[in-house]
Amino acid sequence: MEQLTPHEEAVMIAIWKVGPGFVKDFMTALYPVRLPYTTLASTIKNLEKKGFLKSERIANALRYSAKIRESEYKKRSVNGMVNNFFSSSYKELVTFFAKENKISKDELKEIINLIDNDEKQ
Repeated sequence: MEQLTPHEEAVMIAIWKVGPGFVKDFMTALYPVRLPYTTLASTIKNLEKKGFLKSERIANALRYSAKIRESEYKKRSVNGMVNNFFSSSYKELVTFFAKENKISKDELKEIINLIDNDEKQ
């Protein structure tokens, strides 16, 4: 799957939030970001070409919907980041955030509890 630009990600987040809709529906969901209609329409067309969206014709308009679930995109993006920047090691990722003081001891304890509880099931 291709990586999205930050602009494309913002548009996809709006589409995931709205669900199936028309360009004007997604413009509203992007607030406070204001994009010209033609810029948003162009971005949506590019996302369709990249395989992230599908469209269906309704009267004279196209209604777009996501082909890829948000959770699937997040999973692939995080996996790619871990592979590219942390030698495929989630331990290295967590260590990085701990060293940068981006995660607290309490949060780490919560993560350990989640792992422990998951192993018990």
